[in-house]
Amino acid sequence: MQFRQQALARLQSPEELDLPVRFARPQGWLVLSVTVVAMAAASVWAVTGSVSSTVGAPAVLTHGQGSYVLQSPVSGQVTEVLAEQGERLPADSPVLKVRTERGDTVVRTLDAGRITTLAASVGQIIRIGADVAAVEKVAGVKDPLYATVYVPAESAAGIPAHASVDLTVQSVPSQEYGVLRGRVKSVDRSAQSPRQIAAFLGDSQLGEQFTKKGRPVAVTVELEKSSATKSGYAWSSADGPPFRLTSMTLATGSIRLADRRPVDWLLP
Repeated sequence: MQFRQQALARLQSPEELDLPVRFARPQGWLVLSVTVVAMAAASVWAVTGSVSSTVGAPAVLTHGQGSYVLQSPVSGQVTEVLAEQGERLPADSPVLKVRTERGDTVVRTLDAGRITTLAASVGQIIRIGADVAAVEKVAGVKDPLYATVYVPAESAAGIPAHASVDLTVQSVPSQEYGVLRGRVKSVDRSAQSPRQIAAFLGDSQLGEQFTKKGRPVAVTVELEKSSATKSGYAWSSADGPPFRLTSMTLATGSIRLADRRPVDWLLP
């Protein structure tokens, strides 16, 4: 009988309007507030924010004009080496003297530059077209250095103009002196073959090394100058290394790509 009375009471007040309303606890309101704020922040960042990324690739410090390989125009025996490695020479300067059947012939530079490699020695027998030296095209001591970064072709399209570049130089301890600063000057949109790289750098081994994973794109980087460092260029550290940089120094470049939106909105 008591159970029946309770059932009738429920039918008379089915929605329990006579019971007090139970509100959420303070802890629940706190969790809800944090969730709403986080979702709002994520929505704002998805619309206005951006994602930065970088691409790393091998690089070489040069004077920007490239190099050329000096070849012997005659066959014979080298009797005298007239230049030294590292020496700067004007155009048409003597490099080697070669004894041939018709007499002695002097092998001369084609353009002004610095001898980066001497591949011939006294007593060596050479043939026509043999590589005897590599000459970097540079006119004066004060010609600035540039960095040529060989970036994978698929990443070249994302490199914006004047993008910032950090260069880790092999001959400079980065933990002590930091990285070299620079900005993109130009991007060669055509992929480089091993022969093209070797012709520009005057080194066939580098041409093969930089194309092991496919033909890269050459990105020319202008180094940021600084009168406060011994090298004359800006570093991530205050002073940089206590010595000057030389051309044909290997490095690794990290180029900042164009910022991308985290969410691509599709409009109807």
